[in-house]
Order: sequence, then structure tokens, then C-alpha cells
Amino acid sequence: MSGAPGAPGANGPTGPTGAADGAAGGVAHAPGDGRAFAGLDLARAPGDAPVAFGGALGPDTLVAAYRRGLFPMPAADELASAFNEARFEEAVASGEVLLLPGSVSPEDDPYALAWWSPDPRPVIAPDGVRIGSRLSRRLRNGLAWWTSADRAFERVVAACADGREPAWLTTELREALSRLHDCGAAHSAEVWEGEELIGGVFGVRAGPVLSLDSMFNRRPDAARVAVADLAARFGAAGGRLLDAQWDTPHVRALGAVPIERRRYLAELAAPADDVRPPAPDALPAARLGRSGGHTGGGAGGREGRRRRRR
Repeated sequence: MSGAPGAPGANGPTGPTGAADGAAGGVAHAPGDGRAFAGLDLARAPGDAPVAFGGALGPDTLVAAYRRGLFPMPAADELASAFNEARFEEAVASGEVLLLPGSVSPEDDPYALAWWSPDPRPVIAPDGVRIGSRLSRRLRNGLAWWTSADRAFERVVAACADGREPAWLTTELREALSRLHDCGAAHSAEVWEGEELIGGVFGVRAGPVLSLDSMFNRRPDAARVAVADLAARFGAAGGRLLDAQWDTPHVRALGAVPIERRRYLAELAAPADDVRPPAPDALPAARLGRSGGHTGGGAGGREGRRRRRR
């Protein structure tokens, strides 16, 4: 998961009853064509480099990728693609990194699309997002923010893409994510100050796991509130785990705990028949500050704290 500041000046809905800009409900029934990844063995794949290059960015392929523990990183431009080729062509030639069928550009450049599956994988229990005592006090003391889910998905993705370097949220990827949202497989949380969208996060659901792709804020801590809000909603809907993708100090500060990739893949394979879409209701952000620093104190949060002590 990555974050970047969004551009100011975006307008929100007309208040807590504002309409969504995309599908907010429905069960995630997006198709998942995994044939492109048939030759990929993650038990032997690198954990600190792409596991595959090439393929296409259609919604079927995206769903299949997330279900297998992968996520895409398109090259921002030809220079970035050339860098991928120069750095990883030997690994591709040796078979360590898979070259997928198909292409993502008219030039048939497989290095324009990388697929990653980092090992270890940072994860957050739905009730384990770390708010922090300072923000918790601000929320309890009347910070007039409110939150929603899936009301402004495309605007959240656009804000995450704005000003980002490298520009991995390409037009093609954004269009595919929008189609996933339309069929209930991708979700967002929004943070509002009055009618202004001031923060958000979005991700793709894979079974009982929600993989967080990116976040943004236009006020300090608004992105953290968005993550906490989406985690609380996903947990209430039956979700088991949030995936932060990259193990960084930033996601550790949010409460992420690194686990081995094989364990993450086992979490992905857990039953998910009872997992529902996050509720889209408008809710006060103040509720997130009542736990004194975490989004909750249930079993998931305790498990996360046990992992950190080990």
C-alpha cells in the first residue's frame, strides 16, 4: 500500500446522504481467469522482486492475481519498462521470474507490467489498525469528520494517482479497478470534512482478505482515519485480514505485522462465503477514537500484538 498527497479543490457529496459515484453494494462475484498464472510457483518465486512480467490488466486477470497473492505494478513509461528489462531479463531467462502470455501495450512489451508478491507480507487485523493516542484524542474531542464506503471510489483512485511518482496507477489500471468496483470486488473508504473529500483508501477484495492498494490525504491523519474506517467496516462484514502489500515503516506504524508469504497465501484460501461488502453508511469519524489507539480490542487485534512480541 502506498500513499501520496491529492490535489486540493475536489468537491464532496452534499453531505452524509450524498449519492455514490459507483456501485457500493453487491457481493464480489467478479470473474477470475487464472490461466495466465498457471505456470507460477510462488514457493520458488522471489520475495523481493517481481514474480512475473507481462499479461493483461483486465478485471478477470486482476481478480485472479489478487486471489493468488499478487498485485500489479505497471511501468510509468518506456524508461521504467526498459529499466525492468535491464534489471530482470536474466531472471526471466533463467525461469526464476515468469513471463506471462499476452501483452499490455501495442509494442508487445512484457516488461511494461510487473506482478509482485512480496515475502514477507505485512498484514493488519481488522481491529488492529493503530490510530495513535494523539489522533484518538482529536477524534473524541469533536473533530468534525465523517466517513463513508464506496461512495466516491473513482475519485479516491484519482486522488491517489494525482502527483504520484512513479505513476503506477496508469489509465489502464484505473479503468480495470473501476470495473472491479462496479461488480463489487474493489472497495474504498472516504473521509469527509463537510462536503470536501479530504482522505481515502482503496483496495481489492480476495476472499477473506482486502488488499489495500493506495491511500491519500488532504488533511493530516485523514488517510490513517480512512484505513481505520475501512478496516472496521470490513471486519464487521466478516473480513479476516487487511493486506498492506509492502513492508515499510509507514505500514508498520499503522499496525501492520509481517508474516511469511506462505502463511498469507493460506489466509487467502480461507473460507469467505460469509464475507459481505463493507456497509456504505455515513458514520462519524469520532467513533474510531473510542478504542484508545486501536480500532478495536477483539481477537484479531490481540493476535497482531502477539505476533509483534515474537
